[in-house]
Amino acid sequence: FSDSDTSMASSSSIFGGLGGPEKLELWKQGAEARIYKCSYMGRPALVKERFEKKYRHPELDRKMRNQRTLAEVRAILKCRKLGLDSPVIFHVDFQRSAIVMEAVDGRTMKDTLIEIEGKLADDGEASLRAKTEAADLMQKMGKAIAMMHNGGIVHGDLTTSNFLLRATNELVMIDFGLSFVSTDAEDLAVDLYVLERAFISTHPGAELLFKKVLNAYNGAARYSSRILTKLEDVRRRGRKREMIG
Repeated sequence: FSDSDTSMASSSSIFGGLGGPEKLELWKQGAEARIYKCSYMGRPALVKERFEKKYRHPELDRKMRNQRTLAEVRAILKCRKLGLDSPVIFHVDFQRSAIVMEAVDGRTMKDTLIEIEGKLADDGEASLRAKTEAADLMQKMGKAIAMMHNGGIVHGDLTTSNFLLRATNELVMIDFGLSFVSTDAEDLAVDLYVLERAFISTHPGAELLFKKVLNAYNGAARYSSRILTKLEDVRRRGRKREMIG
């Protein structure tokens, strides 16, 4: 999106008028945005609207929300161009700092792994199948992150909740609200560290699972050696902070 794209997208509001989303229903709300479920031209969709912050100067607030919206749109489009499965963008409304996008029909990697972890305690074939499924998913995740990093995109909020699995078992990366462009090894390493902390806090077999993610990442990331070395530095700083409190 260029500046001219921004002005064009701003010319029509998604909240009303011909061709706008229908049957908006508030689904989730975070610190920065509201997510609505809706229908857009007959297709299941989501609207992500960054709402005003009253404590900020109105013009500054508008610029910040539009910058974040534009950065998120660019990250999603770049990922799709790189061959990564991410939500289709239907429309962008800069008057409302809102993105209308595909509502991906799938379950989170978090829920999928929790279900798999429950099967690992079983005996015999069920446990073996669960281990194979987990290994396959971790390989997909590691390769997807490597592709994104090879394209110079830092996600900013990698968690197992921000990966969805379609019914076809394709992995979809979502929620690029904190994304930014960088090829700096430190930024890419921090991205991985955020995911590692998410694994540790959510999944009992975190160490083994995350190791499989890193193995796949190592085989696909362009500068994996430099990034993984930097990850060790980030981990050390993290442990130091935990010790100091």
